[in-house]
Amino acid sequence: MAVTTDFLVIGSGIAGLTFALDVADQGEVVVVTKRSSEESNTRWAQGGIAAVISPEDTFAAHIEDTLVAGAGLCHDVVVDICVREGPDRILELMERGARFDRDKDGSIALAREGGHSARRVLHVADATGLEVERALLERCRAHPNIRIREHHMAIDLIVMSRFGGPDVCVGAYVLNTATRKDGEDDAKSHLVETYLARATVLASGGAGKVYLYTSNPDVATGDGIAMAYRAGAEIANMEFYQFHPTCLYHPQAKSFLITEALRGEGAILRLPDGAPFMANHDPRKELAPRDIVARAIDFEMKRTGSEFVLLDITHKPASFVVDHFPTIYAECLRFGIDITSQPIPVVPAAHYLCGGISTDLHGRTTIPGLWAVGECACTGLHGANRLASNSLLEGLVFGHRAAVKLTSNIGELRKSPPPEVPEWQIGDAVPSDEEVVVTHNWDELRRTMWNYVGIVRSNARLRRAARRIALLQDEIREYYWRHLVTRDLLELRNIATVAELIVGCASARHESRGLHHTIDYPQTSDRYAVDTVVKRGVPPHLRGR
Repeated sequence: MAVTTDFLVIGSGIAGLTFALDVADQGEVVVVTKRSSEESNTRWAQGGIAAVISPEDTFAAHIEDTLVAGAGLCHDVVVDICVREGPDRILELMERGARFDRDKDGSIALAREGGHSARRVLHVADATGLEVERALLERCRAHPNIRIREHHMAIDLIVMSRFGGPDVCVGAYVLNTATRKDGEDDAKSHLVETYLARATVLASGGAGKVYLYTSNPDVATGDGIAMAYRAGAEIANMEFYQFHPTCLYHPQAKSFLITEALRGEGAILRLPDGAPFMANHDPRKELAPRDIVARAIDFEMKRTGSEFVLLDITHKPASFVVDHFPTIYAECLRFGIDITSQPIPVVPAAHYLCGGISTDLHGRTTIPGLWAVGECACTGLHGANRLASNSLLEGLVFGHRAAVKLTSNIGELRKSPPPEVPEWQIGDAVPSDEEVVVTHNWDELRRTMWNYVGIVRSNARLRRAARRIALLQDEIREYYWRHLVTRDLLELRNIATVAELIVGCASARHESRGLHHTIDYPQTSDRYAVDTVVKRGVPPHLRGR
């Protein structure tokens, strides 16, 4: 029997939870999230949320900083919307319980990060996302109209055209692993449920796990983007993957991010021999945008043969470092690094996807009934490179805008009863007895992306990646149809789709711009100041706005 609701939200980060709270007074909401509800990219956001709060700052300055970072591909109207609506969304977030750091006079403490011309980043020490996630989840759990389903992973969207009806999304098939018993794997206890909704909202976050090294948590496998692509939605600008310049380099550390705020507070990037190097790459030095800093580190590592560079904040008072960056101090100390007296070994890592599912100014995708908000969406805010701390801002603004648009039409939405759709069909699928195929392909796919589709690309590298990904896709497709679905298999299937989209979009852009840098086309070309779009059955191509 199908689960029915007014709004189905897939994902439990800032965008999805903001949407849920904003619509909950008008209808029933089900939030499905594939692991615990706290586990999202939002939770791990260290830096903060950019917004014009200070009287010394201006909307015009924030807009200009965003446009400069976006390297000519930002959608001007979207930038204007996010910047101008940001302060109201921040106030709303504070009313919902988020407690940001304050200065001694009681005013909100504002940090400055790379690419920003002013201090405008609200933060909670170096664990902003954790506090935001706590506040929103607390409100969602207390609301009688919101049901959160943990350990539920969406498999595919339900689009009625698959069954001879109109091209409209009415929900999703969802794998329920919450009932799994100790010692039981997903396949043996697998239960696929049908969720039907008047509006389906993808808020599934990013896809950092498509790369071998990433700052993202394990849940970031591009699920929403892959599902939307399979359903026929338009996807855009997948070539623009932001690599955070500084993740902790240590054999036992798992993708621990060293926030950009360290550089904002004066930390210096050095070679292993102690020599600073950013002045050789950009006059802004450590405060240059992330794409420039990441390429500079990549260049110096390749030039010197080093496996890492150093991030040094030891010239600041120890008390300042510990007070401002307690999480980073404690985590590094756990690995034997005292950041008050020792520089931090760091490497770049996949961090943020600037492309995603194409949406309009309210989060609507190209499929009726399907909406997308947060990192899985391509709104046009980030262009070819995200300005630091604009991501949580985008999640707040577009989660709210989607909610306002949908609730303004709630009466019309409720006119039609839920459609009749087939239950999930298992067919001849059986439990797998060779999970090694999944783990092997998972590892090979991520290494292929890291080696050939990373910070610096070339035509030859992209062709090599495309060939290998196509072979892996064939193997994954065969395995998928033979065996019962598991979370690991679904995540592998999704990152393979995301990898294909990234390579396809990168191959279509014959220039270097923002986060897409290729040695075969090192210059930026006005001809390519347009979006790269792709749809199932239609190869990636450039399209003007």
